[in-house]
Amino acid sequence: MTFHHAGVIGAGAWGTALAQVCARAGLRVTLQARETEVVASINEGHENALFLPGVALEPTIHAASAMADLAACDLILAVAPAQHLRSALVALAPHLKPDVPVVLCAKGVEQGSLKLMTEVAIETVPGAPIAVLSGPSFAGEVARGLPTAVTLACDEEGLARSIAHAIATPTFRPYVAGDMIGAEAGGAVKNVLAIACGVVEGKGLGRSAHASVITRGFAELTRLAVALGARAETLNGLCGLGDLVLTCSSPQSRNMSVGLALGQGLTLEQALAGKLSVAEGVASAPAVRALARKLGVEVPICEAVAAILDGELAVDAAIAALLARPLKSESL
Repeated sequence: MTFHHAGVIGAGAWGTALAQVCARAGLRVTLQARETEVVASINEGHENALFLPGVALEPTIHAASAMADLAACDLILAVAPAQHLRSALVALAPHLKPDVPVVLCAKGVEQGSLKLMTEVAIETVPGAPIAVLSGPSFAGEVARGLPTAVTLACDEEGLARSIAHAIATPTFRPYVAGDMIGAEAGGAVKNVLAIACGVVEGKGLGRSAHASVITRGFAELTRLAVALGARAETLNGLCGLGDLVLTCSSPQSRNMSVGLALGQGLTLEQALAGKLSVAEGVASAPAVRALARKLGVEVPICEAVAAILDGELAVDAAIAALLARPLKSESL
């Protein structure tokens, strides 16, 4: 398959960065935005002044507010936040041509249904070929053309390769994989773990504790993904370990910045105040906890984060409870 016109749903920082990638790859791009001021800013000034200020956008990117404006697209990148993906795809469905692939770029577990984004897509755009894009990528760096590698997972290898070639640029490298569950489970859980690493940083617990949370968090991530049907080796790649390391290692991460504020003593409301971009881990944490309990998988760090966010435990009590857990084999 060859692609000529990409539609990007969601003009936040990440959606805008992926629109930039597609334009640099030579695709015509329509970027759908809910905010009229974002549409005007992109079309008139070639900048998303609200969500990605200071980044000059490719002049071939056209912004639009209506899903109907994506009707002519032959490739869709769905970048709406995880908790809003269902409503976005429902709105897209009447305008989606048969056999147009939908690449899921949101990372999370849907609250209530406890479903992954692929399951949401199967229900809302039935029959559409589905792929998952995930990996270590900060929107600002991608938009500016800094080197980035990601995972592009799809059940159909030929389609995955076609999409990868369509959106690849000299500085944006998609690596093809066949395990969509692994790709999206890694992206969903790492956001919750990034909040935990932010708490460690905010409390000043040191680099040793930080490394321990990443490592034991990776064990939790892998256990849950495998219980969902993923292949363990998928999590060793960019969409698992790579994304986890990046998101847990820089306050530039929206999720880590929330944890950092909580560790410094701020309330969740204070931590989120004034933030335009969504910290997916805040919404995903209770869903990840519920999903793990449903599957009988131990995820103590994710449990602790969910308890802190829900106001069930204070930060110090959650840390003490984790440190008081019985000693066990590292392989468990």
